[in-house]
Amino acid sequence: MVVLHYTGMESAEAALERLCSEEAGVSAHYLIEEDGTVHRLVREDRRAWHAGKSYWRGITDVNSASVGIELVNPGHEFGYRPFPDAQMEALLPLLAEIVQRHDIPRANVVGHSDVAPARKEDPGELFDWDLLAAHRLALKTPRVSMPSPFENDGAFFLALERWGYDISDQTAACRAFQRRWRPHIIDGQVDGECSAMLFSLLLDRDSGKTR
Repeated sequence: MVVLHYTGMESAEAALERLCSEEAGVSAHYLIEEDGTVHRLVREDRRAWHAGKSYWRGITDVNSASVGIELVNPGHEFGYRPFPDAQMEALLPLLAEIVQRHDIPRANVVGHSDVAPARKEDPGELFDWDLLAAHRLALKTPRVSMPSPFENDGAFFLALERWGYDISDQTAACRAFQRRWRPHIIDGQVDGECSAMLFSLLLDRDSGKTR
């Protein structure tokens, strides 16, 4: 899998210094600056310490099964802002190579908030997932208009767990799903639109459309 992050620090220099510090105990395979400069920090066949305590589709040691890409962005703490075109244009070929090299399904190109919903918000609601989807590097956002297919919230969360999320904190899991798939409203409340989106994603997965 690939896990996308934002650095959440005040500058690219500070982020690069931290990711290269033995004392910090964190690392990523790649860092992409806002001007599109790409830094390779860890070989892809080596573990990088980017995901922390996390979970996705039964994997509890995400660092052992993922490539981590950090995108320079101040994040919600220091002035969250859109990701520049140059940065996204640098991400596309890098991500395409990684996905091809490791045969990674589009459903396993995820954000840090997807694998650690109770702890993380990155890359956040301003990240352009639709751009990645247009290049078949991530799943396309479902366009649905139907009543909730689930009988109650419990059924929604069981389906969300089936899709891949850790649902031990249900509100956080719902927010993470919304941040990825319905970023214009992130309230942690189960509603018909989110339910229909999740149902559509599961249908596509069961029919083999999420590779």
